[in-house]
Amino acid sequence: MSEYINNNTRRKELLKDILKSIHEGRPLDEVKQRFAELVKIADSGEIAEVEQTLIAEGLPVEEVQRLCDVHVSVVRQALDQNTPADAVPGHPVFTFRAENKAAERFLEDLGMAVEAYASHPDEKERKTVMNILEQVREFERHYLRKENLLFPLLERYGFSGPSQVMWGIHDQIRAGWKQMKSLLEKIVADSSAQAKQIKEVFEGFEMPMQEMFYKEEKILFPAAMERLKEEDWAAIRDQESELGYYFVRPGTLWKTAAQVILDEEAGFKPKKQGQTLPVEGLINLSTGQLSAEQINLLLTNLPVDVTFVDEKDEVRFFSQTKERIFDRQPAIIGRKVQFCHPPKSLDKVQRILDDFKAGNRDVAEFWIEMMGKFIHIRYYAMRDAQGNYRGTLEVSQDVSGIRALKGERRLLDD
Repeated sequence: MSEYINNNTRRKELLKDILKSIHEGRPLDEVKQRFAELVKIADSGEIAEVEQTLIAEGLPVEEVQRLCDVHVSVVRQALDQNTPADAVPGHPVFTFRAENKAAERFLEDLGMAVEAYASHPDEKERKTVMNILEQVREFERHYLRKENLLFPLLERYGFSGPSQVMWGIHDQIRAGWKQMKSLLEKIVADSSAQAKQIKEVFEGFEMPMQEMFYKEEKILFPAAMERLKEEDWAAIRDQESELGYYFVRPGTLWKTAAQVILDEEAGFKPKKQGQTLPVEGLINLSTGQLSAEQINLLLTNLPVDVTFVDEKDEVRFFSQTKERIFDRQPAIIGRKVQFCHPPKSLDKVQRILDDFKAGNRDVAEFWIEMMGKFIHIRYYAMRDAQGNYRGTLEVSQDVSGIRALKGERRLLDD
């Protein structure tokens, strides 16, 4: 076994064989014993990389997700010896860790409240469990930042295992929260039976949450610190407040290069955190980059008709969708919008524009029935960052099908 030490590629191959053995149903004790020496020197990021390889080779994500805890248990001895990746207050990893500690406390409080309710299933104990559950469910902010900020950046470096496996576990935990809340909201005659069921549901998501704290600390965060660059962490830091935090406030000690005072006379100005560098052929937008062709395709394929009128009341654009609700021709481009409506509706159009310009309203909406369709028409005031009126956006949509929807459909219709 010693030939695998200090050989990263061969260690991964053997670790891959370990995980395959687990999935094939071989006893965990046998696997641990056979590869005891490898376990002692396994690297924290290797398990996630191997899981990602197995997924790429065709092993279903659900199967990897199902045995994720078993995978970690195989190398837990080695992971326990790893030194946590360094981070200071203000760094996203430091904030993630602080949230985990807060969540551990609330989860412990919830466990004690559930036990108290199981012993004395009265209304007071039920409400206590409900209140603490709501505090635990706020941990959704933590998961959202992982899924929408950290995972996308890791994927850019080809590290997609966490987003494929961890996201699924997040959803299992969310389902547990939702189920427990639903049970608690029901007033039942047999509160003892309800308390027992609630305890079972709690135990169903408590362990995955605890294990996720460990996986983040020992696997995800070290792997992320190793792969992501300073500008990546700066982009996360710049956006994370929009999704919110879990009972913590980020510190201020961590500084990026963009925050360091530089010599203005040198003519160098750092890129703003989260700002995207220009790419030839693409148009820089506030949340991405698209080519003119892509913008045209996007607007053409929207399930709504869009018309834009600038601050001078001149029509500047309309989307040429496949089935327009109201006819539009290129000849109206540059035309005053007042001349695009029949005289009987001109006063309504002018009132909307006047209200938008005066700041009296930001939205106006109407709905009509026409040729067997139910049409929803909305007008939006377009304002720049300083609040100045820059035009009006008209959005028209046939909502007949939407109004007829009933129940739920969660699966793709073949």
